[in-house]
Amino acid sequence: MMQAKLIHSLTEIPSDHWNALVGMDYPFMQHAFLLALEQSGAVSEKTGWSPHHLLVTDNDHIVAVMPLYLKYHSRGEYVFDQQWANACQQSGLDYYPKWLTAIPFTPCQGSRIAIAAHVEPMQVFALILAVIKDISAQHRISSWHCLFPETQQRDQLQALGLSIREDVQFQWFNKGYRDFTDFLDTLSASKRKMIKRERRKASEQAIELQQILASEATEAQWQAFYSFYAMTYLKKASQPYLNLAFFQSCAATMGEKMLLVLAVKNGEYVAAALSFIGADTLYGRYWGCHEDYDALHFEACYYQGIDYCLKHGLQRFDSGAQGEHKIARGFEPVSTYSAHWLRNPAFAQAVEAFLIQERQQVEIYKKDATRYLPFKQAN
Repeated sequence: MMQAKLIHSLTEIPSDHWNALVGMDYPFMQHAFLLALEQSGAVSEKTGWSPHHLLVTDNDHIVAVMPLYLKYHSRGEYVFDQQWANACQQSGLDYYPKWLTAIPFTPCQGSRIAIAAHVEPMQVFALILAVIKDISAQHRISSWHCLFPETQQRDQLQALGLSIREDVQFQWFNKGYRDFTDFLDTLSASKRKMIKRERRKASEQAIELQQILASEATEAQWQAFYSFYAMTYLKKASQPYLNLAFFQSCAATMGEKMLLVLAVKNGEYVAAALSFIGADTLYGRYWGCHEDYDALHFEACYYQGIDYCLKHGLQRFDSGAQGEHKIARGFEPVSTYSAHWLRNPAFAQAVEAFLIQERQQVEIYKKDATRYLPFKQAN
């Protein structure tokens, strides 16, 4: 008989037990990453991310795990439901707190529920949903949201009656290119010239790009990176989600899975970008600079990442949410998803009707974006 229970910190489960289920291919579900979020204070009840991770056991053996947070706002999710929250409030309903299964501050698609190979997945999904419904009724929690699940888990959640929301990101795919020049040869002449021109800008501005694994970064390099990362938020008059302790913790425990790109001018660091390395995918995550340099963002965040994928045989470069400017640089539109259960039936029906219309608009947008891809065959 399978049972489910909630824990309030990753410290309550040994890392090897958690990682044995989630595997090591996808960095953001790993115990070290999620624990660093908690221990650095970026994720806590104080910040509106109260950990309630769910474990499924069978005869006292853990057979499934799922990150779960009780949320008191919708910040840091990258699936925007603030309109739903406002609609609830106008109807006299409480939208917060809500349940959230996601990787905090990380809009990267991947597994969200890790299940042992010998266990029937739909049994686990059904048990999880039943537990969430029961606790939600007891404590007046409005809803459960699973953000950026992989396609198979999206289908399993939909089969249980959850509403599916679709969005679009832009990602680069390695189609057997030998090197960067080989990739450029597949582009139209105008876009090929544009990228070559942008790549020259770094040397023309006397900027050198350095790639190092996070495990090899010095204290000074981390201090420089964090000052750039924080500046990205401070320029918008907001506070950064993550602190230096989080990055240093990740570097200490999974630094060989983190790529730090540093831009150096006259012996001084002027910008930095940080990516995480999966089994076949590079995940571009954080960027910052103090002063603007022509095309440096493109070089540090996109072209250096493509270079790394080509040199190390990675098949995909997931450079994060948004950014239509990526299309002209060979990043293709791909669908991402989220799944939603809402406790109030009338509100759930209204959301489902909204999502049907939204999906139609997303499909139109995706097709339109595809028309602007720079590849020769797309012209």
